[in-house]
Amino acid sequence: MNITALTINGITIISIAIAFKKDKKKTEKALKVALKVSLKMLPMVIITILIIGLILGFIPKSTIINIVGERAGLKGIIAVASLGAVLHIPSIISFPLTASLLRAGASITSVAVFITTLTMIGIVTLPIEIRELGKKLAILRNGLSFIIAIVIGVLMGIIL
Repeated sequence: MNITALTINGITIISIAIAFKKDKKKTEKALKVALKVSLKMLPMVIITILIIGLILGFIPKSTIINIVGERAGLKGIIAVASLGAVLHIPSIISFPLTASLLRAGASITSVAVFITTLTMIGIVTLPIEIRELGKKLAILRNGLSFIIAIVIGVLMGIIL
């Protein structure tokens, strides 16, 4: 285990011990809720691992590089931005996917755009946004978020 994982796990264990000392019942209740949430997320984690394996197993590294690599340009950025906007997965699940894509040759720009659109845009949740915010504001917010994500990606490409 690396030092970061050891540090995070150590802080977690110490925090739980302090919480138990302060209020055992609340801590037990919180741990039960955390366990329930973790069990609900487990299928998504397993599906994500399978999808990552399938993507990396069936799509050649050269194809990944062509679509989301350094030389993919604006076309690749728009493709990955569109994918991030359409997918409805928790951002915490997207990090292992993007790490795998980076190892397979994806650019940092593409990964940044993917995570940005994934967290800022919700095509799947757009009907709820329209109901709550109104059609004009919901579409404006999602459209501007899409443009901002691409600008972030292009600027990162220039800076890095």
